[in-house]
Amino acid sequence: MTDMVTGGVSTGSTDGPATATGDGAAPDMLEVLNPATGDVVSSYPIAGRDDVAAAVARARESATWWADLGFAGRRTVLEQWKGVLARRMAQLADVVHQETGKPHGDAILEIGLAVDHLGWAASHAEKVLGRHRVPAGLLMSNHAASVEYLPLGVVGVIGPWNYPVFTPMGSIAYALAAGNTVVFKPSPLTPGSGTWIADSLREVVPDEALFQVVVGGGETGNALCRAAIDKLAFTGSAETGKKVMAACAENLTPVIIEAGGKDALLVDEDADVEAAADAAAWGAFANAGQTCAGVERIYVHDRVYDAFLVSLTRRARELHAGADPEAKLGPMTLPAQVDVARRHIDDALARGGKAVVGGPEAVGERFVQPTVLTDVPAGSLALTDETFAPTVTVTRVADMDEAVALTNATRYGLGSTVFSGSRGMELARRIRSGMTGVNSVISFVGIPGLPFGGVGHSGFGRVHGADGLKEFAYAKAVARQRFRPVLALTSFTRDERAERNFATLITVLHGRATQLPGRPRRRRRD
Repeated sequence: MTDMVTGGVSTGSTDGPATATGDGAAPDMLEVLNPATGDVVSSYPIAGRDDVAAAVARARESATWWADLGFAGRRTVLEQWKGVLARRMAQLADVVHQETGKPHGDAILEIGLAVDHLGWAASHAEKVLGRHRVPAGLLMSNHAASVEYLPLGVVGVIGPWNYPVFTPMGSIAYALAAGNTVVFKPSPLTPGSGTWIADSLREVVPDEALFQVVVGGGETGNALCRAAIDKLAFTGSAETGKKVMAACAENLTPVIIEAGGKDALLVDEDADVEAAADAAAWGAFANAGQTCAGVERIYVHDRVYDAFLVSLTRRARELHAGADPEAKLGPMTLPAQVDVARRHIDDALARGGKAVVGGPEAVGERFVQPTVLTDVPAGSLALTDETFAPTVTVTRVADMDEAVALTNATRYGLGSTVFSGSRGMELARRIRSGMTGVNSVISFVGIPGLPFGGVGHSGFGRVHGADGLKEFAYAKAVARQRFRPVLALTSFTRDERAERNFATLITVLHGRATQLPGRPRRRRRD
């Protein structure tokens, strides 16, 4: 996910519609501008290193109280918070709309998904993390074994600007449900969204620092990485993620990294072409293409390529980005993405590619119109680097073997999509990515029980689902002796007879020879 302004080390926190102001006498202020109009939306005090440390200290004080509430007590609080968010979605959506420029309906969609994930985390935490018995095995049959997952303490979260509610809540909600308190640094482009969410939980629990926000750019993020937190969840670019990891490594603070993607959509010869084109248009152009798991590359079987391209181009021409009520797409929230889109389009065309919709003229000052590129040669930026704009490449392939090979020929591995009548699951398993949608696009983010995360340069660790809950807890194993062992092995009273009996038992249990799969047993020659 391209995010040049949220990281462990400052990478240009004033590069965008959020700017720092102040004369040094008073706290510096972060001024937030509407990316569609340039109008001032709001301003917030920038949190310095001492402010971040103080927030973490307050979180630490509340962490014991929150953990001691237990699963039932935390569920009650989180469900009350869920109700507040659900009833006031329109208010939060207006904040998101003002800060990102995205249409109001898109803001409602991401908030609704965040609320649903919060409800799932609250209701499933005990089942996933609570104590459960584990078979002790024959060797240790005199013991009762159990494992449970306990809160880490204080979790830091650094969030992005493209989905300023849904994406960070994938860490915040699950960390809270697991029994941790949270200190959140939103993107400097969208501090109001993060502040609004934190304030809404404070209405439910006003006297405890369960969820706090620290506002700022790279320096604030750097301070959070180096603060006395127990884990950090980061969403942003791979390059900034490396800086976050380096800063957290100083204190051996574990991290979750959700970085960029260059996700592909595959269309097989027996796919529903119209459904695939509709999904491709949404995956490529929704949120003005500013989606880490959005569609940036499409590989289409030769037999349906022409029909698919006709359908996709028709849909692309029906969309436009703008600030008017009819616009389905908003502006580039981060102005630097305009230059990235222009560079990728120009590079593709210079190498011999074609723009069947859009092109260089589609790139404006604040808005980028939908662009469909074909015949783009391998090695072009539009195929190798994350564009994060409403542009997509469409490539003809001879078969799905070629499509899978091209899909996997990337350093990224976040999400993917397959449209196929008969081979969807087979193709999905062959794609090197953390998630795959079959005959639907980005559907995995709407299923709270599924983990979300990538491989390679797309990061590591998972949010959402049972895996997401476990990311914010540590496993506590307990072995309790129920009666004295038959073989006293862990004692200096152990004798040679016990050792022989132990060796015999191990041989009986595990010494049987087995044939390797696919290799016939060789006959012994006398």
